[in-house]
Amino acid sequence: MTMKLNLIHFKSPKCPSFALPSAARCRTPKFFMASALPSPSNETETLKNPFRAQVTHSMPPQKVEIFKSMEGWAEDNLLIHLKPVEKCWQPQDFLPDPASDGFHEQLKELKERAKEIPDDYLVVLVGEMITEEALPTYQTMLNTMDGVRDETGASLTPWAVWTRAWTAEENRHGDLLNKYLYLSGRVDMKQIEKTVQYLIGSGMDVKSENNPFLGFIYTSFQERATFVSHRITARQVMKHGDIKLAQICGTIASDEKRHEIAYAKIVEKLFEIDPDATMLAFADMMKKKISMPATFMHDGRDDNLFYHFSAVCQRLGIYTADDYADIVEHLVAQWRVENMTGLSVDGQEAQEYVCKLSPRIRRLGEKAREMAKNAPKIPFSWIYDREVQL
Repeated sequence: MTMKLNLIHFKSPKCPSFALPSAARCRTPKFFMASALPSPSNETETLKNPFRAQVTHSMPPQKVEIFKSMEGWAEDNLLIHLKPVEKCWQPQDFLPDPASDGFHEQLKELKERAKEIPDDYLVVLVGEMITEEALPTYQTMLNTMDGVRDETGASLTPWAVWTRAWTAEENRHGDLLNKYLYLSGRVDMKQIEKTVQYLIGSGMDVKSENNPFLGFIYTSFQERATFVSHRITARQVMKHGDIKLAQICGTIASDEKRHEIAYAKIVEKLFEIDPDATMLAFADMMKKKISMPATFMHDGRDDNLFYHFSAVCQRLGIYTADDYADIVEHLVAQWRVENMTGLSVDGQEAQEYVCKLSPRIRRLGEKAREMAKNAPKIPFSWIYDREVQL
């Protein structure tokens, strides 16, 4: 699970703020995606008290039984999307072999290729890597969800087996990007390592309320976003001549696509079993906006680091408001939301909301692009304080 960027925030209360986070460490963000607007007055209190509005255990107890009853289905339909360890790629497959006689030559070639990567793309790669490195937080989030958590740390339920194995597969992503960037010699690893420590210590609050209806919609969206961002990053670094790095990003994207398929399949099954509750959950997560895992990113210097990183990503086309809208449309189509019948009045309202959401996001994206034209340059500690345009 990587990248998963914030989208845009506007001053007007009539415009929804996509993925507007609670401020970590009680910081009030100054920069939002492609803009430098202050937060609206009606959000100030939430930003100063980021945990005040938290809701926990919102799923009614009787709904837990749905997930218990799905264990057989999960074993047959979820675990098939995991790969045996012996058939998985490992980071060393893409890195110079320190035990070989050609190690120094391989390392020299890596560093030569990395010299061609512009600083703004290095910022993207570092941000993606840092987000991957905060994996302990993501496993913790999954294990807060009622009915599917790993109760013992070694539970044999298919939900628990999936969570541990998914974590193990994801763990390779941060390891590989970390080592590659370290060997490139182009980034300040100490500042990056501090950022990872800050992020894991700060945690995340995606407002899934220990509720797997909400949680699995969130993970479906996030894995799709990860797939998109890594795939586009692969294309971009290929243009700058680093074929090996493009291969790395593409391989990670492939993993994320497989994980996306698994999570989306869970939600598809939930729509089949309990369409009303699932529709309400879908709309609820979209109204809250998808709060990205790395929102609380901090390097000890820049109080708005995540917003600056996000702005660079949007300018480069790595992950934009249009991508966010595309994901909403993709999920609506995949889960056949428009054609669903037999919903309650509330369910029908939720259905209408999600089906009409993506055009609104695209309109806001157009405004964001206009606002970004005069964005300033700022220093990033990850690249020795060299300046990059937002």
